[in-house]
Amino acid sequence: NMKKFIIVLLLLIPINVFSLDLDITSSNAIMYNLNDNEVIYEKGSEEEVSIASLTKIMTCIVALENIKNIDDKITLTNKDFEGLVEQNAAVAGFRVGEEVTYRDLLYGLMLPSGADAAQSLARNISGSNEEYVELMNKKVKELGLSHTHFVNTTGLDIDGHFSSAYDLSKIFMYALKNDTFKEIITTSTYTTSNGRLTFKSTISKALSSYNLDMSYLLGGKTGTTGNAGLCLATIAEKDNVKYLLVTVKAPMDGGIPSNYTDQKKIYEYFMNNYSYKSIVDKDEKLLRIKTKYAKKDYVVINAPKTIKKYLDNNFSQSKVKYKYTGKDVITLDMDKGTKLGKIDIVYNDKVLDTIEVKLNEKQELDIGKYIMGHKVIIVIPSIILVLLVLLVILKKCVRKKR
Repeated sequence: NMKKFIIVLLLLIPINVFSLDLDITSSNAIMYNLNDNEVIYEKGSEEEVSIASLTKIMTCIVALENIKNIDDKITLTNKDFEGLVEQNAAVAGFRVGEEVTYRDLLYGLMLPSGADAAQSLARNISGSNEEYVELMNKKVKELGLSHTHFVNTTGLDIDGHFSSAYDLSKIFMYALKNDTFKEIITTSTYTTSNGRLTFKSTISKALSSYNLDMSYLLGGKTGTTGNAGLCLATIAEKDNVKYLLVTVKAPMDGGIPSNYTDQKKIYEYFMNNYSYKSIVDKDEKLLRIKTKYAKKDYVVINAPKTIKKYLDNNFSQSKVKYKYTGKDVITLDMDKGTKLGKIDIVYNDKVLDTIEVKLNEKQELDIGKYIMGHKVIIVIPSIILVLLVLLVILKKCVRKKR
């Protein structure tokens, strides 16, 4: 259907990467400037890798799209805890027989990364983990992702369960369109409806435990397994610029977790070295196009609006060039709104934007210019006509005298 087609089309927007080597320990990464929906940094972003609990981003959004009422109550059973102790999976702390809401499970899934919450959501929505995973893979196809396949709802290491930093960024971006999802991943603490459990997000815990100054972080999801290393998907905002960053497979080497130090390095590089610059000001004169037989000798094309771009702070307005391709003469038959061509706004040999050029008003005829431009066609026949008239008059005069 049309909605799915538009989503897939959005996901196919070309990557426009600022080529950088930021010397991070994560093997794969991708970062977006969400204001422009533009990739501004990437490292091995299309490689298929283990993704640990970043899987739960998909688990969560599929749940939200299939739950009728988020505050409906369900009771946890033994099935919700099967295999979790053996696999040493992180749990939220729910108990067998406990009555909770879907909302409680979703917060338990995303804040403390509870595998118990993942399995309970799967059982209650689809009947089993296997059927729920089918819904997750169906969503992968719907989003047009080519480097992702799910085998479980938790992200525990298993053959055939993988994604890429690029695909994860697209899943994350898609999920963020859901207001409840965004609310969950930007919440630092949540107490369950029965009051027994209080969850603190793994991100909030890490920031306070390691005294990390990353106040620009709005929220996100962590993930850790032996195969996946340290993974982190976050959103952030500073100076009215919104960012999304996914890092995968950072080494587990003790001390401050390297997924956080990597993300801090990437975020702060852009926050300190890039900002929005005016490349074109509204009403700025961009070019003049000649007219033919019109009262005005030329038409001035002005910028219809101010255009700002996210650029390096070393940006120099004087290096911006305008390259026009299109009609070089405006004729009288052209109506207001006629498409004349386009202006590429170029900086350091890169096209930053393109302005479509249209005629702002229909041109009025200048009779003098028209006559001067048609000397052969108008003046000479007119002289001949005058001479012929004079000749006829002369002949009549001669006859009268006779």
